Amino acid sequence: MTRKAVIAAFGAALAVFGGLVLLKRVNPLSFALTVFTLASYLLVYTPLKKLTSLATVVGAVPGAIPPMIGWAAAQGGLGAEAWVLFAIVFLWQMPHFLALAHLYRTDYARAGFRMLTVEEPTGASAGRQSVLYALALVPVSLLPTFLGLAGPVYFFGALAFGLWFLASGVGRATRPASATAAKRLFHVSLLYLPAVCLLLLVG
Repeated sequence: MTRKAVIAAFGAALAVFGGLVLLKRVNPLSFALTVFTLASYLLVYTPLKKLTSLATVVGAVPGAIPPMIGWAAAQGGLGAEAWVLFAIVFLWQMPHFLALAHLYRTDYARAGFRMLTVEEPTGASAGRQSVLYALALVPVSLLPTFLGLAGPVYFFGALAFGLWFLASGVGRATRPASATAAKRLFHVSLLYLPAVCLLLLVG
C-alpha cells in the first residue's frame, strides 16, 4: 500500500469514527453538518481548485461550518446565533486566504490551482475583495452582542479588531503587488479570529 493510500485510509477511518461518535453520542444534526462539511470540501471544493478561482469562496463554506457543528451539538438546533458564527468565520476566511494565496501564488500556479492571485498576479482584485469582505465583517462581528451572546466588552473589542483587520485589508489593496502588505494582512488575520473567539468567552 502506498503512502498516499495509507493517509487516505487513515483519514477515512477518522471521518467514519468521528461521524459515528456524533451520531450515537451527540445528535443527528451535528452528524449531518459534519458529513456535509466533509463531502463539500472533498468532492466540491478540492476538484474546483483546478477549474476556477471561485473555489476559494466555495471552500469557505465548509470552512465556516465547524462553529455550527459545535452549536448544534450543544443546543440541538441551529438558531440565528449559529448562523452569525458561520458568517463571521466565512467572511474572515476570504482576506485571510487571499493574502496567503498572494504569498504562495507561484506554488499554486505550479500545482495547477486556479487561484485569483494566479489568474491576476498583480493582486488588484484580491486586494479589493479583501477590503469588501473585511468591511462586511465589521458589522457582522458585532451581531453577537445584539443576540445576547456577548456584552459591551465583546462589542468594543470586536469593533477594534475588525477595524484593524479592515485597515490591514486597505493597506493590502493600496499596495496589491506588495508581499509585505499581504504578509501583514495574513498575520493580522491570524490574530483576529482567536481574539474575537476569546472576547466571546469573556465579553
